[in-house]
Amino acid sequence: MRISAMTWMQVDEYLKQDDRCVLPLGSTEQHAYLSLSTDSILAEKIAMDAAEPLGVPVFPPVAYGLTPYFRAFPGSVNLRAETYLRLLRDVLDSLAETGFRRILIVNGHGGNSPGLGLLREWITDHAGVRAKWHNWWNAPQTWAKVKSIDPDCSHASWMENFPWTRLSNVDSPTVKKPMVDFNRLDIMNAQETRQYLGDGNFGGLYQRSDDDMLAVWQVAVDETRALLEGGWDV
Repeated sequence: MRISAMTWMQVDEYLKQDDRCVLPLGSTEQHAYLSLSTDSILAEKIAMDAAEPLGVPVFPPVAYGLTPYFRAFPGSVNLRAETYLRLLRDVLDSLAETGFRRILIVNGHGGNSPGLGLLREWITDHAGVRAKWHNWWNAPQTWAKVKSIDPDCSHASWMENFPWTRLSNVDSPTVKKPMVDFNRLDIMNAQETRQYLGDGNFGGLYQRSDDDMLAVWQVAVDETRALLEGGWDV
């Protein structure tokens, strides 16, 4: 269930019998021919599809993250690392103060990875609270499923091209783009990155069949739900 569909009184009642919640993390950044909100859309939907059968509330996604390399692409929004980590800490503090004791973070953007270091520090400072960091797209089972379908994939390629990240007025190319050189990409500034990437896709097919995509999605949902259901005890 979405927190946005609950009152504070309902949350208060929920916390009397369960202390789990889900916090999706996303980004607003270029995804070639897909929505600029792709990372946020996917993190929230994975969280909802996994949590809804369990009755666990899902908070709105943090829609801005760390994406300095895409600053030259219009519509991309970057937070400074200091800003992002302070934001994440404040959100977690609020959840713990409310009474949530088992927090699953569903991350949809690789650039947000510094948040994992913060989370480990935060857990140490909050005895009695458990929190998990879950990169849904490259979690073991999901990543294995992606690779079994097509190993040539990365940012803004077919692996992010779901029915809910496509734009109705935009068609994806039907060609297969050569994979980028990640060693070169890692030393480029934002303007150089835009020039090098062109449309923003890192390589691979732009789109695969919906059957392939839904197969990946089901594995990702099941893998995420399993994290909510167990593994909270040390």
